[in-house]
Amino acid sequence: MSLLVFGTMAIDSVKTPFGAREEAVGGSATYFSVAASYFTEVRLVAVVGDDFPEETLAFLGERGVDASGLDVRPGKKTFRWKGEYGFDLNTAHTLDTRLNVVADAPPGVPEGFRDSDFVFLANIDPTLQAEALAQTDAPRLSACDTMDFWINGKREELLKTLSMVDMVVVNDAEARALSGEPNIARAARRIREIGPGTLVVKRGEYGALLFHGEEDAFSAPGLPMEDARDPTGAGDSFAGGFMGHLAATGDLSGEGMRRAVVFGSVMASFNVEAFSYDRMKTLTRADIEARYRTFAELARFERL
Repeated sequence: MSLLVFGTMAIDSVKTPFGAREEAVGGSATYFSVAASYFTEVRLVAVVGDDFPEETLAFLGERGVDASGLDVRPGKKTFRWKGEYGFDLNTAHTLDTRLNVVADAPPGVPEGFRDSDFVFLANIDPTLQAEALAQTDAPRLSACDTMDFWINGKREELLKTLSMVDMVVVNDAEARALSGEPNIARAARRIREIGPGTLVVKRGEYGALLFHGEEDAFSAPGLPMEDARDPTGAGDSFAGGFMGHLAATGDLSGEGMRRAVVFGSVMASFNVEAFSYDRMKTLTRADIEARYRTFAELARFERL
């Protein structure tokens, strides 16, 4: 089934305790598209300047990503972000943000993309998320991501967007800030009362939580890793694996959602092994399935 992502493409400069990379390709839509492309065809909607690397666009084309919804604006600069991480790779410290072309009018959803079965609104202004969703024709599943900047700065607009989508993907700090509840289970209940029937809570190296259906809660483990180098884009890669699997199978049952959470965790675990999306370039389906089995072993135990 068709999968649409609406988000940002960026050029990042990142420093971690394990290295640094200047002018690397990033952005929520980039990471999402690459991860999801290992499961299904992706329709990409974003805006960049004419300085965005051609080799990235070529790679996305090779991965089967339909980038006809990418708006390349002559004479404009691509969105840029500069940040660093300490030894706690769960927390990014922003050093500089330059909106550049993102500050201008947003791209529209092309006519040929409006019938997409699955829609993911990556982290961006919630007003733009709502406008993009309104340009689609009743997708089977719509989902969005957000962050503390929007939770604190555009709360009312965000609540409106959340009331429109079927699912929201956030980390645990964002879930607490959005709900006003310190307890994650209570936070999940509060958020789902707003509108989205499904909530996924990303917990970085500690795994992920899924709240779906009346009583269905699921905890996916985190993968102990010795070679994590750069967590930038891990959450977007998680979302790409999650939504990509759902679009590929069409299975929105509780079991289907649980499998999707694990596939999301798999893609995030690969993403952190290198800067930018470098590790994702060399993946095979066999790699993905082998790591899925590793996750299954991590959580396996005998029933009493």
